[in-house]
Amino acid sequence: MKIRSIDIYILDIPTVRPHQLAMHTIVAQTIVVARVTNEEGLEGWAEVATIGGASYGEGTPEAIKANIDQYIRPHLIGKNPVYFSKIMFNISKAVRGNQFAKAVVEAAMIDLLAKGKNVPAYELLGGKVHDSLPLAWTLASGDTGKDIEEAKEFLHQKRHKIFKLKIGKGDPYKNVDHVLKIIAAVGDQARVTVDINQAWDETTANYCIEALQEGGVSMVEQPLPTWNYEGMARLTARFKVPIMADESANSVHEVYQIAKHRYGNSMALKPCKHGGLLETKKVAAIAEGAGFGLYGGTMIESSLGTAVCASVYATISEFEFGTELFGPMLFKDKITTNDVQFENFEIIIPDGPGFGMEIDFEKVKHYSREY
Repeated sequence: MKIRSIDIYILDIPTVRPHQLAMHTIVAQTIVVARVTNEEGLEGWAEVATIGGASYGEGTPEAIKANIDQYIRPHLIGKNPVYFSKIMFNISKAVRGNQFAKAVVEAAMIDLLAKGKNVPAYELLGGKVHDSLPLAWTLASGDTGKDIEEAKEFLHQKRHKIFKLKIGKGDPYKNVDHVLKIIAAVGDQARVTVDINQAWDETTANYCIEALQEGGVSMVEQPLPTWNYEGMARLTARFKVPIMADESANSVHEVYQIAKHRYGNSMALKPCKHGGLLETKKVAAIAEGAGFGLYGGTMIESSLGTAVCASVYATISEFEFGTELFGPMLFKDKITTNDVQFENFEIIIPDGPGFGMEIDFEKVKHYSREY
């Protein structure tokens, strides 16, 4: 069962439409895929996604691959993945930071081990609490009428009843007006949240959040830059609407400080930013102990990475704000032969061996920079 090899692929897959954030607009999403193979030839697969190269965070896809190849690989070869927790502990001692790189190799080991045992990955993570989880969608056309029409159509299809608007780019006050019109149109049927992606200063946030709160928005995500912890605390104390920490909530140490000092009062989970599935469970426990509502975040992963996230989210007790694991819906193509299933406003937790995804290696090669 010992690990024989690990292969890392950087893939660029086009999206069905532009996906706009404050720092970048995605028209082709870059994902990093890991394949861990044991001595018997069984393969474990996992994925992490990045956004806009270095515009979202320090973990660029090129750095993820380089650091796994050079610094993490030696800690994997010849090891038995049944001890994946010990392996990751040793890696944490030898390699600082590199959360995305750690997350993808840990998940690939878990997929390999679970496949070897012929069980779903969530059984190795404590067992699932949920068979499905509520699914949000980002309304991103920028046109108020089109966004309202899209929201109403998805409500009719029973596809989503949580809608997020990315409002960190452009005029903040026009963006707030855009949000309020959408709430007026669908707020009696759906929850509407906003994500600023760190784009506002504190003065802007004070004016805009007041209007959003009065208008009925249900959550405000990362309104201030990650360094402005004290500003986040002041916003949290002033407003009743939940203030969510996302980009600022990475390691367990950062999350502990956020919980202790109330630099927000809700939190977005993302296995890649926490450094893996085991670390995600720790982060969720800290947040739960502090009374924070949780959100199952995404970095816009494809079907493989979405299944990875869904598998660990399934083992966490409550998600007050649902999840946003809509990534597969945004991709023009997929690298798996099967699909993640969505129905009745929710994502269905995959039940197959490992993360339940069957890899189409020809598609991996087609989109990989290495071929």
